[in-house]
Amino acid sequence: MLDLVVNSLYSKKEIFLRELVSNASDAIDRAKYLGLTEKELLSDNPDWAIEIAVDKSAKTMSISDNGIGMDEADLEKNLGTIASSGTKAFRQALKEKGGEALPELIGQFGVGFYAAFMVADRVRVVTKKRGTDAAFMWESDMSGGYTVSDAVRDGFGTTIMLHFREGQEEYLDYWRVADLVKKYSDFIAYPIRYATVGAPADEKDDERKRREEREAKPMNTMVALWKRPKKDVKDEEYAEFYKHLTRDWEAPFETIPFSGEGAVEFKALLFIPSKPTMELYMPQQKRGLSLYVRNVFIGDDIEMLLPPWLRFVKGVVDSSDLPLNVSREMLQDDAIIAKIKAAVTSKILSVLEDVKKKGERYDGFFKSFGTVLKEGVHNDWENAERIKKLLKYPTARQDPGKLVFLEDYVKDMPSGQSDIYYICAERESDARTAPQIEAARKHGCDVLLFCDPVDEYLAPSLGDFDGKKFVDVAKGDVQFGSDAERDAEKKANEKAAGELKGFMEAVKKQLEKDVSDVRVSTRLTDSPCCLVAREYGPSPYMVRMMRAMHQEVPDEKRILELNAAHPLVKKVAALEGDAQADAIAMLYDSALVAEGSPVPDGARFAKLVATLMMK
Repeated sequence: MLDLVVNSLYSKKEIFLRELVSNASDAIDRAKYLGLTEKELLSDNPDWAIEIAVDKSAKTMSISDNGIGMDEADLEKNLGTIASSGTKAFRQALKEKGGEALPELIGQFGVGFYAAFMVADRVRVVTKKRGTDAAFMWESDMSGGYTVSDAVRDGFGTTIMLHFREGQEEYLDYWRVADLVKKYSDFIAYPIRYATVGAPADEKDDERKRREEREAKPMNTMVALWKRPKKDVKDEEYAEFYKHLTRDWEAPFETIPFSGEGAVEFKALLFIPSKPTMELYMPQQKRGLSLYVRNVFIGDDIEMLLPPWLRFVKGVVDSSDLPLNVSREMLQDDAIIAKIKAAVTSKILSVLEDVKKKGERYDGFFKSFGTVLKEGVHNDWENAERIKKLLKYPTARQDPGKLVFLEDYVKDMPSGQSDIYYICAERESDARTAPQIEAARKHGCDVLLFCDPVDEYLAPSLGDFDGKKFVDVAKGDVQFGSDAERDAEKKANEKAAGELKGFMEAVKKQLEKDVSDVRVSTRLTDSPCCLVAREYGPSPYMVRMMRAMHQEVPDEKRILELNAAHPLVKKVAALEGDAQADAIAMLYDSALVAEGSPVPDGARFAKLVATLMMK
């Protein structure tokens, strides 16, 4: 069992220091808690602290605390039996006695102590339990047994001495130890100090001074900002912690400290960065929140605590309720995690809803993270309606660069408009001049311009907003205006289709490899023609984008719509032979150019344009 713990339980050897420091912290917590009612236990008026002492010549490290300590029976039970947790037994005993407001203790599984054997070939424990006079020593070299004997210890508490294995000398270096303390135990509530045993005899004065200065100070900050009331923390402190957490140079756009209460209790400190980073759009990049359990660092990039569409959010979550696996390196999928994730998500949305009221400030956020936020409509049905209210889009009616919320679009809809219109294009300039939006403009309807790479992909997930369905003006059979206007337009189109029947059949025959149908348009007012897709077919932009990502996309023939009232269409219809064939080819190519798509035969198109110019 010990061999399994040492070689299979933990993914990193450095974890040993986290485990032993956590145990030391628990020992102090237990002493303080019991001392509330048993005053004699604290008769020495202890200055609570944890000390890490290193002897390079002897290749040893000692981790000492002045906590509760152990007697001989405790050593036998807690260290002589793997997975016997003294902390767990202590909490259970307090519960049975009706104890309330139990102290937050870290150890739960009773295996953390044995992490020492990942780096040490011998481990010695010298301990003296508070309220007793005898000290004892537990010792093992992992050969299959251990010894317990009488010992001498000046004060109460426990000292664990490790003799490092060959190749583990890195843990004898101050900077390596300091880095691990900063990483895993920075917010332990007691000072963690470093001491050098057997300093070199030839140590220079300036070296000695520097060593003594750093050994006089704790290696950990001891203050978890997320556990302090917001009113007691300065903005500068939050900003410094954010920079330390993320390695960002700039202060965060928004700081979100909050507490989860009720069925699941936790503390969180979240940050929205000022600007996106390159890895935001890298699918392989790990992302998520840093996790602490009772101030002890468990891991960063914990994706289970945050939905993918909020991956730009940074921060920490600290909870005593989280279900960890036995090595305390992974979360187990549990309802508690789901509740924390839901609370974190809701809180972030609430903050964004507040920022939304501040106009230009929200625009700055949306410019940076709007693309990622949109993914939530597709991936998070539970919060989709709240997310929709945070989205902004350019429209055909607004000036370039100005975005509107969906509720503002709906508010400005004319009385006869029942749907929300949009069009997808690679560039905003192409969308603004697209022939497919001409009839919408004519009837006073604004059109949302979906020009973000994710817009069309997410468009089907939008469904409706405020009871209004989203309709792509470049797909299907779209009609505008009142019922009377639509009836009049339908009669006019039927008449025009009859008059152009022969011409339309000629166009369809010539372009049979490129289009699925040819019909009179209800969309066009100024342009001679345009191409439209089936109601649920992909746009040409989507097809190009998917093929650029090396995805197989079947050829999708679209419909060529003609503006029967346009003089050019009438003139082409009157042509014959090769002249008409060339003009039909140019009509089709001009429809492609107008929407921003490439023409199938650029050389032929250029030649036809040149011939036309010469005429």
